[in-house]
Amino acid sequence: MQASLSKKDEKFREFSLNGPMGKVVLHVGIPLALYQSLNQLFKILDSLMAAHISASTVSAVSYLSQINLMLSALGGGLAVGASIKVSQAYGAGDFELVKRRVSTLFAMCALLGGGLLLILVPFTPQFLRLMNTPEEFITEGSTYFILELFALVIIFFNNVYIAIERARGNSRRILYLNMAVIVVKFCLTAWFVYGLNGDINMISIATILSQLVMFGAAIINLNQGDNAFGFSLKAISFKGEVIKPMIRLSFPVIVEKAAFAMGKVVVNSMSTVYGSLTVGALGISNNIGGITTTPQNGFQEGGSAIISQNLGAEKPKRAFSAFKWTLVINIGIGAVFMSLSLLFLPLMSRFFAGDNVEFAEMISEIYRLEALGAIPLGVNAAVLGLLYGFGKTKITLFMNFCRVFVFRVPVLWALQQFTTLGNVSAGIVMAVSNIATGTLAAVIALIEVRKICREYNIRFFRVKG
Repeated sequence: MQASLSKKDEKFREFSLNGPMGKVVLHVGIPLALYQSLNQLFKILDSLMAAHISASTVSAVSYLSQINLMLSALGGGLAVGASIKVSQAYGAGDFELVKRRVSTLFAMCALLGGGLLLILVPFTPQFLRLMNTPEEFITEGSTYFILELFALVIIFFNNVYIAIERARGNSRRILYLNMAVIVVKFCLTAWFVYGLNGDINMISIATILSQLVMFGAAIINLNQGDNAFGFSLKAISFKGEVIKPMIRLSFPVIVEKAAFAMGKVVVNSMSTVYGSLTVGALGISNNIGGITTTPQNGFQEGGSAIISQNLGAEKPKRAFSAFKWTLVINIGIGAVFMSLSLLFLPLMSRFFAGDNVEFAEMISEIYRLEALGAIPLGVNAAVLGLLYGFGKTKITLFMNFCRVFVFRVPVLWALQQFTTLGNVSAGIVMAVSNIATGTLAAVIALIEVRKICREYNIRFFRVKG
């Protein structure tokens, strides 16, 4: 089997392995940060349009979206973990292995998505009750959730495709394709909700149709014959040397992301004691918080890809330099975007709440506390990028488990049991969780950075990019 690189892929590999590291991180990270931010805009627009239908609808969408995120962790974790091994093979110059891993990754994605549909579609109401979903949300949102499952399978493939494009440095292509998805999604949702007076199900149909845009682009761009990043049925291989390293890295990431999302579902479920509007306000607060955290996650993803490529090429000092740049950038993003989001919070909360003054105040009250974690979460994202890039996914599993099941769920339980603070407890929990998560990440970074520096004979303050 032949596998080669295009001139563009060769040029990026040379740049990633030898170019000024600050420029490399910005080149890869800025489009990914914009891509992540557009995805967040995607969610915010959905919430705004759902709010046009009714306050209960936006609460149902917010609640069911968290369950959907838990399931999307399966495909997202697979894409993150496996793409690290693709990047390493790319950096090492083993292009035949790159092709085998790319093709096998898509085959694994197909098996995963098909299995999910077969298990959950026939038993959606039962599954939602298992997730302790309020009956009013099940009644209003069961068909919506089924449609979202079909959208999710398409997104599985799209996430893998995005991970592959990220590994080869095509961050701008990811950005442009996502902009196309956003435009299609916005236009269709606006037409369905405002033009046709559609219900919650029409929002999901708009999601499916818009995601098919990127899916179609993936089919076209991966049909590249002998190119190392092209898909080939003949290259699919479930041999140990191909699949085991990907599964070994992906499994902790899948568990980590699923546990994190499940924890958010648990928090939403616990918050229903304050009323369904509190659940909606918490979901909207999370979306506003995403204005800050999503670009940080973009640099995290770009940083981890750069780190794994340089490790594959046996350039650990450059890999470590990528982490330092990502850390500085993410702290800056946290400070700037936190300030801007708080400045425009009254305007945003009114957008979401419409004429419901109580709902607007609830959103603002929760987000003011959640915003305190913007800088700590930037530190956390940079550290996760470092750990992903160095293949330390078991540690990232521990960190995200603590974030929800140590710093979030027990704190909310204690506030409900021993205080009478009411719905503001949801904001307190987010502040405690986010700040504690950043603190834990900093502690783990100190430990792991020392290990990495000793192992590769790196001096932290003298690394040049």
